[in-house]
Amino acid sequence: MYAITGITGQVGAAVARSLLSADLRVRAVVRDRAKGDAWAALGCDVAIADLSDSDALAAAFAGTQGVFALLPPVFDPTPGFAEARAYIESMRAALARAKPAKVVALSTIGADAPQPNLLNALGLMEQALRTLPMPVTFLRAAWFMENAAWDIAAAGSGIIQSYLQPLDRPIPMIATDDVGRTAAALLQERWEGSRVVELEAAQRVSPNALAEAFARNLGHAVRAEAVPREQWESIFRAQGMNHPAPRMQMIDGFSAGWIDFPNRGANARKGATGIDQAIATLIQRKSS
Repeated sequence: MYAITGITGQVGAAVARSLLSADLRVRAVVRDRAKGDAWAALGCDVAIADLSDSDALAAAFAGTQGVFALLPPVFDPTPGFAEARAYIESMRAALARAKPAKVVALSTIGADAPQPNLLNALGLMEQALRTLPMPVTFLRAAWFMENAAWDIAAAGSGIIQSYLQPLDRPIPMIATDDVGRTAAALLQERWEGSRVVELEAAQRVSPNALAEAFARNLGHAVRAEAVPREQWESIFRAQGMNHPAPRMQMIDGFSAGWIDFPNRGANARKGATGIDQAIATLIQRKSS
């Protein structure tokens, strides 16, 4: 039995589907019973647990061969990452009590970056879970290709706005299905202690390349346009953010290259999905 947190999201669902396709038992960890109904229909055990409730989490993780641990994203964190720290404390306490055979935790490229930025929260998670007694893998995934879903409407008009700059700089990306498949494979591996596994697609993607992928899928010209750095804070605050600095620092890190895998991903595992396929899937989902 493998316990999967975040199963109602894209990555957690992909982990669960991969395990089920291998005829392995899955326990769906959800916040309320209704969200687990679809997974129960597929033969999954269902455990009800909020990630802030370490007692319920421990019960959900107990007796399992492995746990896929995923922290809820906090895109507008308060100073010091108080929200993430609370989730991390609850998750670690639950894992320490339940003692699953192994843990695969979804982390991120840049979790090891010392510069202040949004991804520091995952670095805090790694620090905390690394002290657990069971084997732990930190799956450091690249920038999700699915972030391009926010650009579909703009691409239809021929211009996508890019915060990543310069426009011709390729950055490491990955499709969430590939993240899920990789996490499911890792849960079935054997290892000792803690380790880091990096994951990106075979080809890196620049904002210009993203625009070209939209163009090929939509059948008309699409170009990327850089959003001036001095406008970011006002834009993000207008979108409702109270603490935009960590997000801005993260984007700066990707653009400047200090958020990257060592040796530009030479030792990273490679996903099978390219940007054209990812964009085609996003457009199909949007229209269905």
